[in-house]
Amino acid sequence: MDFRTRRASREAEFEIERPAAAIAAMQRPDGDIPWSPGMKTDPWDLVEAAMGLAVAGRIDLARRAYRWLAERQLADGSWYSAYRQGVPIDRTREAHFAAYPAVGIYQDFLLTSDRGFLAEMWPTVASGIEFALRLQAAGGEIRWAISPEGAVDPMALLTASSSVFFSLRCALAVGELLGKRRPLWTEALRRLGEAIRFRPRLFNVAKARYSMDWFYPVLAGVRTGADAERRIARGWRKFVVEGLGVRCVADRPWITIAETSELALALAAMGRLDRARLVFQWIAERRFADGSYIAGFTFPDMTVWPTESFSWTNAGVLLAADALFGITSASGLFHHRPGAPGLSR
Repeated sequence: MDFRTRRASREAEFEIERPAAAIAAMQRPDGDIPWSPGMKTDPWDLVEAAMGLAVAGRIDLARRAYRWLAERQLADGSWYSAYRQGVPIDRTREAHFAAYPAVGIYQDFLLTSDRGFLAEMWPTVASGIEFALRLQAAGGEIRWAISPEGAVDPMALLTASSSVFFSLRCALAVGELLGKRRPLWTEALRRLGEAIRFRPRLFNVAKARYSMDWFYPVLAGVRTGADAERRIARGWRKFVVEGLGVRCVADRPWITIAETSELALALAAMGRLDRARLVFQWIAERRFADGSYIAGFTFPDMTVWPTESFSWTNAGVLLAADALFGITSASGLFHHRPGAPGLSR
């Protein structure tokens, strides 16, 4: 079954074309994908948006975004935190932003089996990973950023470090496909996983209000099996509003579509497909008239806020749908399958 046939066979379960079209409409001719027209671009969300395009078969557009990134990569392997129309507007350099292109490039290979593009993007992937790992502290955690003035921020963020963990897993897989082994990366991955699993004191506890700090260690494959089950169970009532979705922040009445989609993706990665589909159903129709997804809403008044549709929100929904309904050959990208690089045992 080829890609398009497989995708067509799932149309009854989830309609992917309109959210993908919304992302494509936001993409600039040079490949840049801002949050929404006229808004900023950041490297992490650009990769996420490109991955959403790829789920819908728009590989050329996704690659245009990756090449836009490659052209703007700094000499140290990083990117600036924010751009507007290609011009830097925030010169902070964040570790997880630099590492995340590895995920999109690996997804591209799972979809296309194209080693040529993999080889083309390897220098970009490798340089980004090296930048992130230069920010790894003695305890294994990843310090989150370098300031515009060049100072390393000593703070480590659990969500960002988890994102680096998953990016590093994907980068190792890319390297193996290309015959480029990186034993130092493997050791860094081990140390990072141990920091996340066993040394929570290393991470900024103030961020524990955010639902991403709850489920990202599971989504990234740091916490798997019974450990993942316990973590999800502990945070469920804190962050999940049954029938509506996931709060962005525990103490705020704001449901966000991206976090709800990512929780569904984390549940699917654990193999909890029935529960993942239930969560996904809560937000599957939270769309504007053009078929693009709202960013979120407050409750109990059910006010849509903000009023824009974001490229990365639509992408998060598409990635969750892929994991749940098997739309593409990359649908298992996040799955906690035995033997995947870096998974805890």
